[in-house]
Amino acid sequence: MRLTINADEHELVLRGHETLLTVLRDVLQLTGTKLGCARGECGACTVLVGGRPVYSCLTLAAGCEGQAITTVEGLASEGALHPLQRAFIEHDALQCGYCTPGQLMAAIALLARERHPSVDAVRHGLSGNLCRCGAYPKIVRAVQAAATELRTAAIAPGRVDARS
Repeated sequence: MRLTINADEHELVLRGHETLLTVLRDVLQLTGTKLGCARGECGACTVLVGGRPVYSCLTLAAGCEGQAITTVEGLASEGALHPLQRAFIEHDALQCGYCTPGQLMAAIALLARERHPSVDAVRHGLSGNLCRCGAYPKIVRAVQAAATELRTAAIAPGRVDARS
């Protein structure tokens, strides 16, 4: 099977029951995506498949063939952080950081749909991602700040790589 992850193509031999999370972490060593609950309840494992956020712990890898998969490792480009990553740092939108990759990926999907997200839209867009440290107000501010930067820089909606 061929999977395209962060614009790199991988030829893999997988068992039919392997989840995308297992393939990312254990086979490809892309450990940015986190295992939280393994039940689709926390969002720590969120990645983009075909531009849509999915819980990789519940997604079979075999079902992803032919679709572009983006993980948190795919956000930075040539050593430069994505504007959303910078906003999370600047707004102190992380504490322990365990949920951050999933929060970032859910936020990327939100910003692809909404260029001017309201506070309620951000809360709703990230509602499937839990932060056990309670950094929600800072996360919302960071997402809105990134949205402003992306609009100001005239970056196309849905574009993951903001520097191209």
